[in-house]
Amino acid sequence: MIALGSDHGGFELKQEIMAYLKEKNIPFKDYGTYSTESCDYADYAELACNAIVAGECEKGILICGTGIGISMAANKIKGIRAAACSEHFSAKYTRLHNDANVLCLGGRVIGPGTACELVDLFLNTEFEGGRHALRVNKITALENK
Repeated sequence: MIALGSDHGGFELKQEIMAYLKEKNIPFKDYGTYSTESCDYADYAELACNAIVAGECEKGILICGTGIGISMAANKIKGIRAAACSEHFSAKYTRLHNDANVLCLGGRVIGPGTACELVDLFLNTEFEGGRHALRVNKITALENK
């Protein structure tokens, strides 16, 4: 199950991503927002990321205008490793090397075609582990300081 969330700036791109996930038969839960009415991205980052931490969802996709604000909010939640990506290399390597569990996208930065390609890369790239696991463990240790 994939947790989805957006603010008003990411709402339209989230609709495109939901259609893509439905087409690929990938289950998801939409944690809002449900319109283009102005709202705060932190609220939806929290809802979606809490579902990941609780084990209700495996990964998340969050969208705001740039992907940056919602990634900052998501990374405040213990257990979340969110990455704002707008191109293929970062979307692949944030999974491969960083074991990111949340992909953040900018609805005002990339179009739906690129967004769906990044979602596909993110969801289908496995964590490489090895020396990268040591680094991810250090990130996790920072949460406990």
